[in-house]
Amino acid sequence: MAITGSGSLAISFFVFVISAAFLPKAWYQTTPVHGPENLATDNVTVIEGETATISCRVRNNDDSVIQLLNPNRQTIYFKDVRPLKDSRFQLVNFSDNELRVSLSNVSLSDEGRYVCQLYTDPPQEAYADITVLVPPGSPIIESREDVVSEGNETELTCTAIGGKPAAYIRWMKGEEELTGETTVEETYDRMFTVTSRVRFSVTKEDDGMPVDCIIDHPAVKDLLAQRHLEVLYKPEVKIVVTYPEGLTREGDNLDLTCIAEGKPHPHQINWLRVDEDVPPHAVVTGSDLYIENLNKSYNGTYRCVASNAVGEAYVDYILYVHDSRAGEGAPQKIDHAVIGGVVAVVMFAILCALIVLGRYFARHKGTYFTHEAKGADDAADADTAIINAEGGHNNTDEKKEYYI
Repeated sequence: MAITGSGSLAISFFVFVISAAFLPKAWYQTTPVHGPENLATDNVTVIEGETATISCRVRNNDDSVIQLLNPNRQTIYFKDVRPLKDSRFQLVNFSDNELRVSLSNVSLSDEGRYVCQLYTDPPQEAYADITVLVPPGSPIIESREDVVSEGNETELTCTAIGGKPAAYIRWMKGEEELTGETTVEETYDRMFTVTSRVRFSVTKEDDGMPVDCIIDHPAVKDLLAQRHLEVLYKPEVKIVVTYPEGLTREGDNLDLTCIAEGKPHPHQINWLRVDEDVPPHAVVTGSDLYIENLNKSYNGTYRCVASNAVGEAYVDYILYVHDSRAGEGAPQKIDHAVIGGVVAVVMFAILCALIVLGRYFARHKGTYFTHEAKGADDAADADTAIINAEGGHNNTDEKKEYYI
């Protein structure tokens, strides 16, 4: 009877299993060889639900059989045959130098040590440890109280359930990192629950501030929970002078507005005069104080007080009534910088004029001649002197005079 190739392989595997069952136990368990002499593999880290790949590599193979065993030492692949009836294991590559197998949809139960086995004399083994990472569930953030008043302490708790390995929890309040107290609990299924608590005092600036619970875990990224703080604070108060814009003078009217903001919104705003009564004809309308026809008897400190459920706050306005003509006829403010600039321009213009005139006169030096009649002194009378002087220009001496 002829036996096909696949039938021969099946018979060989059957004979191997039967023989192993009757051989001495010491031989069947084999002696592991861990060194890199001939057989090698790699540890694998995989996230739950993804695919892991195990590679058994042989440097020099003398036609020895390669097989892959699971942590329970059950044969997954004997050469290129899969005796184990788990279809998640699939053959990726088989040759004389490699047996590569993939395991899809990995679960936590698949974690453990897998064995690459080469039947030589003595047999060789190499171990591939599969580590399964399990991402934790979405973090849950809780607050001891929903609303907190400024100056008080609040406490937040963040919990990450079901991760492997244990998650690391960080806290951020805005751009500020907070330090929390962490506890880790291991559950029955080798999973971990991590809880972190953080405590801090709040101010009014923290109202609406986001607080983040950030989960750091090798199996997941960008996992966080966020909560916005709600802080109650007492009012902030300021006084705005609606009228007058400048000095308060006798006979003027005074109009003050009190602006108060708080959380909750101030439910009461009051005006009073420190150490004295408010003038009898002063009019208070809500947050406004109006006093007409001012005189110096109204001088003093006027206070606006605002209150809410958290507390109260106030701000003062000091009234000083000036004479009715105060501030009138005051010398105007002189801008010395402008005056200095004008003087500098004038001096520069004068200097330029002097330079131009000097250059003009230097270029126009005058030269002129005088002619005196020769022989006039020897004339017998005036008529003769005149006659002798006429036409005597050719014999005159040249005289030069210069002027600037």
